[in-house]
Amino acid sequence: MSRKLVQLVVFLISVLISTEMRADSSALPALMLELEGGAVWQSYNDVQIPNNADGTRFSLVDVAGKGSWPAARLYVTWNVNETHGLRFLLAPLSVTETSTLESPVDFAGGSFIAGMPAEATYKFNSWRLSYRYRFYASERWRWWIGFTAKIRDAKIRLDQGSEVAEKTDVGFVPLLHISGACSFASNWTGEIDIDALAGGPGRAEDVSLKARYHFNEHWSMACGYRMVEGGADVDEVYTFAWLHFAVVSVSMGF
Repeated sequence: MSRKLVQLVVFLISVLISTEMRADSSALPALMLELEGGAVWQSYNDVQIPNNADGTRFSLVDVAGKGSWPAARLYVTWNVNETHGLRFLLAPLSVTETSTLESPVDFAGGSFIAGMPAEATYKFNSWRLSYRYRFYASERWRWWIGFTAKIRDAKIRLDQGSEVAEKTDVGFVPLLHISGACSFASNWTGEIDIDALAGGPGRAEDVSLKARYHFNEHWSMACGYRMVEGGADVDEVYTFAWLHFAVVSVSMGF
């Protein structure tokens, strides 16, 4: 990188940092893009398919490890007006690792031998559309409530030599949406964002906590923690996972 280019980048960053946020905290850009990236770990990831005597309950943590792995997601938010908005989320996630099975595993019709390497693939893509209603706004606080339509695109696969078995699942999940933002210092906000469902044979939670710095009315950067937890306990499958994300994001408003 040339010296002049470095100077230009430094100048642009200094301009962004020195620009004050808008005074009207109730105003929002009509369109907002947020690109989030980071690393993901797993505390547990337990699987039994089928969920009866024909399947072995085992841990994908034992096969794939705890991580970390790269992860990313993209938000596109359309603020229709001051109180109503739509948000689209693209959140792909796929992990493939190889390890030695400590005990025999019967999984999705396949039989896998202990003491031999096996490759495990865990995919959990999430595509969502959320409707959000801003029910409270002040100089310091904003709160939204709504609902999220989620399409879950999941796959668990084991490979060991010629033995291959997998279980795929594409389905619709309705979620409750709650989010809030608090201005706690000059140009800084703290944010909480929740999509969640509990009850019946399963549950799902996606919760994030972020601190965001606003360079100006268009650009901001945030960092924080996200957890995704949940699963299902039905006749066909037993699968519960708890994932942790360290995240950094950049947002742009139009």
